[in-house]
Formats: sequence, C-alpha cells, structure tokens
Amino acid sequence: MADKSVPNVEVFLWEGTNKRGAKITGEITGTSMAIVKAELRRQGINPSKVRKKPKALFSDLRKQKIKPVDIAIVTRQLSTMINASVPIVQSIEILGRGHENPKMQELLIGIKNDVEAGNALSLALGKHPEFFNELFTNLVAAGEQSGSLDTMLDRIALYKEKTESLKGKIKKALFYPTAVIVIALVITAAMLIFVVPQFKEIFEGFGATLPAPTVIVMNLSEIFQSYWYIIFGVLFGGVYGIIKLKKTNEKFAHWLDKISLKIPIIGKILRKAAVARFARTLSTTFAAGMPLVDALEAVSGATGNILYKNATLDIRDAVSTGQNIHQSMRTSQLFPNMVVQMVAIGEESGSLEAMLSKVADFFEEEVDNAVDSLSSLLEPMIMVVLGVLIGGLVIAMYLPIFKMGSVI
Repeated sequence: MADKSVPNVEVFLWEGTNKRGAKITGEITGTSMAIVKAELRRQGINPSKVRKKPKALFSDLRKQKIKPVDIAIVTRQLSTMINASVPIVQSIEILGRGHENPKMQELLIGIKNDVEAGNALSLALGKHPEFFNELFTNLVAAGEQSGSLDTMLDRIALYKEKTESLKGKIKKALFYPTAVIVIALVITAAMLIFVVPQFKEIFEGFGATLPAPTVIVMNLSEIFQSYWYIIFGVLFGGVYGIIKLKKTNEKFAHWLDKISLKIPIIGKILRKAAVARFARTLSTTFAAGMPLVDALEAVSGATGNILYKNATLDIRDAVSTGQNIHQSMRTSQLFPNMVVQMVAIGEESGSLEAMLSKVADFFEEEVDNAVDSLSSLLEPMIMVVLGVLIGGLVIAMYLPIFKMGSVI
C-alpha cells in the first residue's frame, strides 16, 4: 500500500507574471496551494491567481488505477534519467510530478520521500508489493549492489514490456470468443424471456399440434421466465467461484491449469506463453548476477501456470544438488526438445543468458502468430455457432406458421 503519511498530489492552474512583467499561465503539481505559490516564486514567477484544476469525472476514474504497463514505462524513464547522471531522488520527483495519473504521482512521491530519507531504492519499492513484486525489488537490489542500477532498470523495463505484451496476446486470444459467447447467451436469454412468449400467445389459438422444436423452445422459455435469476446467478456465481477457488486451492488450480493446457489450439498457446515467460524471466535474473537456484525460485512464480511453477521448483531442487538445468528440464517433460537443446548449448558455451533470451524471443513470436491464426480460425466458427443458436430459435418459432401455410 502507498504510504498514508504522504499528502495527495494535485494539479493546479496558475496565472502570473514573469521577471519581465509578461503575463503567463500554466499547470503545476503540488500538495497544497501555499507550496505551489512558493514553488512558482522560486522559479521567478509572481502568481496572481492559483486554483485547483477541475477534475473530469470519467477520465479521472479511468486514470485512478495503476497498470503494470505504467510501471514498465516509469522504470524505463527512470533508467534513462539515471543513465543521464540525473540524481535518483530528483529523477523520481520529476517523474512523479509530471505524471498524469494522481495515483502514480502519489506512489512516486512516496518512494522519493523514502529514498530521500536514506533508504535504498529497493527497500522503498518493497513497501509497495502490489506494484513491485519480489522479483522486481531483488533485481533493483542487485543493480544497486553492482553499481549498475541504470542498466538493471533498463533490463527490468524490457522484461516487463515483453511480459505485458505476452499477457496482452493471451487476453486477445481468449477475449474474442468469450465475449461472443457471452453476447450470444444474453441474446438467446432475451429472446426466450421476451420474444418467444409473444409467439406462444399466437400459437395457443392454432388448435393444432406444434412441431417438436417449437415445443422444446417454448418449454425453455417458460423455464427462463420463471428461473432466469437462478440461471444467471449460477452462471456468474460459478465463474466467480472458479476464479476464487483457483486462487485459494492449489489442487484445483493444478487440475484447472492441467485441463487448460489440453484445450485444442488454446492449450498450445498457453504452453508457448509459459515457456516464453520461463525463458524471459530466467534470462533477466541470470543477467542480473542472481545465483541460479535463487533465479529459479523467482522464475517459478512468473510462468503463469501452476504446472510450470511446480516443474521450475523441481528444477531448482535438482540444480541445487549439482544437476545441469537442461537435464532437469528434460525430466519435467514440459519443455520442448528444442528449448532443452538450446539451454544445454548455453550451459556448455557459457552463454545461457543469451540463449534463454533467444528462446523467449522465438516463443513470444510463436504466441503472436498463433493468436493471429486463432482469430482468423475462430471468426467463421463463431459465425456458424451464432447462426445455429439464434437461427435455430427463429426457425423453431416459425415452423408452425410454415406448417399452416402448407395446409392452406
């Protein structure tokens, strides 16, 4: 959590005159109006009017959340400024006061105050684990100890950019079919609740036997009308329960992740993504000079799949007893032979970091291509599903009318 002792940083609009007496206006961030006026005077500006900038409701709501991509951008900016010999405290303050997101401003100013008080940057970041995990802080600590903080921050930024890009591709692969299925279910439910009953009133006056598909649809309509809240409650409650249970029950999470890897097409994408994360994280930690056993400990939590997490922990245990990493990877039977061979070459040649980076690049590109192929494949399949589902309902409702027309 952010340090509660740090006052909120706000944006102020000001009007005033400069040293030549010319009228000028602008924006400035600060914690109070008095501090803002003092800062303007320090800059040689005589403020005549200072007021808080009005907040746009929807844009502010959108900006309240700090996203991982924001952390990646700030990390890269901080690396660039430290490399340019800007003092670390000043660098963080510049980034904090210049950021558009008030939450990010508050976070960075809190970190700046901690560093200014004499704490190491890694310790200041560690106070905010929701934004800077253990891997992030350990890498920063390694950079501080080696005197190459700017280089380490650049590597961390690259790592987070690649990781977030990979997550985005996975979400892209899963979002489209999920969204279409949800919309199809909502439309179907709306037709069963609101449209089908209108046809039922018409059919009651026919005095003839209705076709079987029509009877089935009308029975479904009656069920939805009577128990729609239970049906939707079970559906949404089931999804929420699965998500919650996955976080709290390791056995269920293991079973769910195992099943997800067996899903046609999607499973292959998830496998490639897990291998890419494994290789990218291990490459970054190994390049930071972290001992291999400690690096594998950090990697285990970054694979995104509990099967690969457990396999990585097993690899760590094997490596700690003196076994080569490629032999341990082969034993797990979760890594493609090509990956195992490249790691073996990296170990033998002393270029494990570079080899792992190439593995990560290769599998990230594979995920990207697989997602594009999946999107192209799913579009016609989804259209067919929608056509069968919605079209089936429509045909079932019009069958009695067609039957009457043929009789007449």
